[in-house]
Amino acid sequence: MIVGLGNPGARYAHNRHNIGFQCVNLLAQRHRIDGGRAQLRAMTADGWIARGDARAKVILVKPMTYMNASGEAVGPLARYYHVEPDDIIVVHDDLDMEMGKLRLRRNGSSGGQNGIKSITQHLGTPEFHRAKVGIGRPPGRIDPAAYVLQDFSVAEEEIFGPLREKVCDALECWIFEGIEAAMNRYNG
Repeated sequence: MIVGLGNPGARYAHNRHNIGFQCVNLLAQRHRIDGGRAQLRAMTADGWIARGDARAKVILVKPMTYMNASGEAVGPLARYYHVEPDDIIVVHDDLDMEMGKLRLRRNGSSGGQNGIKSITQHLGTPEFHRAKVGIGRPPGRIDPAAYVLQDFSVAEEEIFGPLREKVCDALECWIFEGIEAAMNRYNG
């Protein structure tokens, strides 16, 4: 299960906070995973990710609960599909990482990210994987809550366009080669 975090609705589609949704959308596009359906407070789509002769079945998830309540969708979906936390990868923004950086992690604390806190609560464990995308701290005295809900600037898109592709590459590596190979190749 690959979960992209974000907020539902066109108003938020290009926000920094929606980088998870944006990456899941790109991954679906790359592998022609079409459609999607409303299911257990999320939009889900299932299909195959292929790499050479290898194929892997995936469930792509975008919670429709708003970021801070993401676990209300992820927990029930994991139970419905019988997906263990160790088979869940969550893609999300990270304010405390330098803009444009990617960091894959096995598991760990929420780092203050409320969507991760919610997922931990609803899965009953922090033992799920993360693809953290650095959006950097807000400049000046901009409130962090306002900053994450701003769209990427034109200059930032020059960074994040290729970074979304890199996130998808890292997810594919993770699926086919494992977490260690993906971390070694894509962290930093």
